[in-house]
Amino acid sequence: MLITYHGHSEFYLEGAGGFALLTDPYDANVGYPMGTYRADAVTVTHGHGDHSFTAKAAGSPAIIDRAGEWYPAPDVKVTAIPSVHDAEGGAKRGPNLIMKIEMEGLTVVHLGDQGAPLTAEQVNAIGHADILMLPIGGFFTIDSKTAYETVQALKPRTVIPMHYKTAANAGWPISDEKEFLRLMNAENAVPMPLLRVTKQDLSEQPALALMQAKS
Repeated sequence: MLITYHGHSEFYLEGAGGFALLTDPYDANVGYPMGTYRADAVTVTHGHGDHSFTAKAAGSPAIIDRAGEWYPAPDVKVTAIPSVHDAEGGAKRGPNLIMKIEMEGLTVVHLGDQGAPLTAEQVNAIGHADILMLPIGGFFTIDSKTAYETVQALKPRTVIPMHYKTAANAGWPISDEKEFLRLMNAENAVPMPLLRVTKQDLSEQPALALMQAKS
């Protein structure tokens, strides 16, 4: 599997067999470069424009934006687990979906705009996570401290932080990645242009992958 980070909460997952999945496509208001990508499936964790601009996906992909179990390809399973976008049970910013993506023997979990600590039920529903993509910037989502606690609860092999302050969104009221890297003892992490991972080499992957947004 080849993972590319476009910025914000948008990732592009490409399988060796050609299957491609786009997560939480952002619109032009976010500040990162726009693009169009071939995709067989698009996951949308919630309906805000910075996570649901599905026009980015060329062709006629399966749009996964509701809770349940989905099979966009015979060997790909996506489980969308209900959660909330804020610490007030969703009263402030609404619902969110946690996407558990199983393909090529790997489990990738994308937390979307998770806004509260995971419940025991959610941890149980997620189960095992090889790769965890989680927001760390706070204000709109969980902050670095809660993100770190989430990592401790799920114990993934590799963590990929997302939804934090960069030059592209410098005016947003969110934090950058530094505090989360400190908590993860990864202050010297070097941004990676992409992550190539297979089930066979999973044990060799870094505990934290700081991914450089595609320009």
